[in-house]
Amino acid sequence: MLRKPSGVAETFHGQPCIRLRAGNGDTALVALHGAQMLSWVADGRERLYLSPRAVFDGQAAIRGGIPLCFPQFNQRGLLPKHGFARNLAWTAQAPWWNAEEAATVQCLRLCSSDGTRALWPQDFEVRLTLSLGAGWMRVHLDVGNTGQAPWEFTTALHTYLAVDAVENVRLEGLEGCARWDAVRDRHGLQSGVVTIAGEYDSVFRAPRQPMLLRDGPWGLRISQSEGLGSTVVWNPGAHLCSRLADLPADGYRSMLCVEAAQIDEPVPLAPGAQWQGWQMLRVMDTREAPAPG
Repeated sequence: MLRKPSGVAETFHGQPCIRLRAGNGDTALVALHGAQMLSWVADGRERLYLSPRAVFDGQAAIRGGIPLCFPQFNQRGLLPKHGFARNLAWTAQAPWWNAEEAATVQCLRLCSSDGTRALWPQDFEVRLTLSLGAGWMRVHLDVGNTGQAPWEFTTALHTYLAVDAVENVRLEGLEGCARWDAVRDRHGLQSGVVTIAGEYDSVFRAPRQPMLLRDGPWGLRISQSEGLGSTVVWNPGAHLCSRLADLPADGYRSMLCVEAAQIDEPVPLAPGAQWQGWQMLRVMDTREAPAPG
């Protein structure tokens, strides 16, 4: 049993990464490319889905883990899909130990440059802070306007969760939330728990209480900050998955994206202003966990 966690630099598929270790032996792996979490092993099980066909060329987005969508979500704007932050190299600080939370902490940073201004003419600083504790993990995003003009952005923590079989999972806590079903282009309220049968792509108004993903006897308690006002649930289903080159044909069965997002209303930032948002995942024994509420 470790008394103090650690962070060690290593290479994964040719890409520079940092492996974090919690006091109980849980681990997380984050790539400098995109500041993207690629792995979170908690209680002996991998909790994030990483496609075996993911591209690791230091340029393309990596399919799986927790990509960051910034400063644009999806194709809601003039930038490439999901913006550019997930395609760039970030700078990492030395990891440290947060005694109050009993967590290993790693911060990565991305600032505006000539390269980003060629795509988006704004000055910014983005910091992504990962906190790894015993059985839990939090991704905290800080965005700052370092320029002289106001601008706005949309964002999402595009979290790919590993599941045993997506057709058997149940996502609780979104009951009664406003929902846009993007597959059928329908608006309404969510009735009952979320289950997956075929392609699923919906944007919910984020619930006030945590969600619970039930995946057999184990699951995850999923919570997000008020600054991230939407929850996106996505699974490509068999047909769409077969058309995605960086996913195996049956990859959809092993993953479910539950994303903390701010997309319907862009965040305005005045010069010098800051914004914060986070998503937190905690391992649960669902045999003992009550429904959220």
